[in-house]
Amino acid sequence: MSFTLSTSQKLGCTRVAKTTAVAKRQGVSRVVKAAAASADVPDMGKRNVMNLLLVGAIGLPATSLIGGYAYFFVPPSAGGGGAGQPAKDANGNDIKKASWLKTHLPGDYSLTQGLKGDATYLIVKADGSLTDFGLNAVCTHLGCVVPWNKAENKFKCPCHGSQYNADGKVIRGPAPLSLALAHVVIDGNDTVTFTPWTEQDFRTGLQPWWK
Repeated sequence: MSFTLSTSQKLGCTRVAKTTAVAKRQGVSRVVKAAAASADVPDMGKRNVMNLLLVGAIGLPATSLIGGYAYFFVPPSAGGGGAGQPAKDANGNDIKKASWLKTHLPGDYSLTQGLKGDATYLIVKADGSLTDFGLNAVCTHLGCVVPWNKAENKFKCPCHGSQYNADGKVIRGPAPLSLALAHVVIDGNDTVTFTPWTEQDFRTGLQPWWK
């Protein structure tokens, strides 16, 4: 016995078939999306690597800042050098003892260029001769050049008030150390030369901090 479907029944069957097909496609799509979502979650190894990268990214700049901050408290380098350095005047010329003493009177403290290019005081004693040492003019607090105050017979730093006596010994802080010393030597050509002071500091009885 056979049955013949009407037109409306055929349309109904077609709709059912299409709905079933769409449902199947949607089901497959949901399964794929769930699988993709789980694959995006990093495993423990990836998390550790990401944490290390984060720590490194933060740690390197922080270390640099801390290092710079610590260096801020280290006294500036002064004096030193492996060999002698001719003292030079404001024009960059070598200083000759005889000509210097003609224009610089007893008690004179004048800046010259010394070891490593540091500003260094060349001192004329009361008898008109040069002292056997020069004084590095760099303040041991934060590196300002310390001027000589003739009226008060001492060095007074204009930056933060540190003071040194006529021999460069610190007598008032915040500077923690005395001014660095350099030997004054006159060579065969009458040239004034600075050489490193490596022995005991005659002002304090201690080994030189600037070595």
